[in-house]
Amino acid sequence: MRVLAALAMMMASLIAVPAQAQKSEAPPKFTSPAKAAQVLEDNVTGRPTPPPVTDKENLWLLDLSTGGRVTIWLRPDVAPKMVERIKTLTRRHFYDGLTFHRVIDGFMAQGGDPKGDGTGGSDLPNVPAEFNYLPHVRGSVAAARADDPNSANSQFYIVFQPRFALDKKYTVFGRVIDGMQYVDAIERGEPPANPSRILHAYVAADNPPAYVPPAPSAAPGLGAPVTLPGTTPKPAIITPARRPATRTAPAKKAATATK
Repeated sequence: MRVLAALAMMMASLIAVPAQAQKSEAPPKFTSPAKAAQVLEDNVTGRPTPPPVTDKENLWLLDLSTGGRVTIWLRPDVAPKMVERIKTLTRRHFYDGLTFHRVIDGFMAQGGDPKGDGTGGSDLPNVPAEFNYLPHVRGSVAAARADDPNSANSQFYIVFQPRFALDKKYTVFGRVIDGMQYVDAIERGEPPANPSRILHAYVAADNPPAYVPPAPSAAPGLGAPVTLPGTTPKPAIITPARRPATRTAPAKKAATATK
């Protein structure tokens, strides 16, 4: 009987362990993308502390032609050189007016190229690789580069959907924490037929003005009249202008004295 009782207790403990483990490993619930990103720092020692999401010096603002402002939380704790490059170029108004020249649905939107074809950059030296532990999740912002890992310069991309195969191969330096709907609205294409633009880029600490939507484009003119095939245009009828009739006043007789 004692043996049976001991076996029963062992079976009960084996059944209880998975339930406890499942309860402790349940994924946390997040109320914002910023909190979801911060979970990577939990219970990890030896890593620099990320800036708070309220630190305006590390909030990158992109006013897009798609209808609003995108707020990106910069991460100098993991990519200090790339974050500094972004701030430097932003304060030089480098990004104002540039297009998103390569936009793949379900993957990412790439911009920051003054040439608009993926081959351009700034006049500053390239930035060395700062590959880190931040993943390529929705809203991640990373530095675009060529085959050389140390060839990042001014171009960047914003991730639409997770792409973990790129982790630790590209420098992730920030994440969208507000305005992702305006990123989703960026025109797709390689290149897009009507590319979306960065109207203005700001660092929040510089007290930028409120978002101003782009002015509506002027309607195209109607142009010259078009003659349809098989029709003959009627010649224009020119009517000579009529001159007003002139009246001749009768000659006045000289006044004569009457005797």
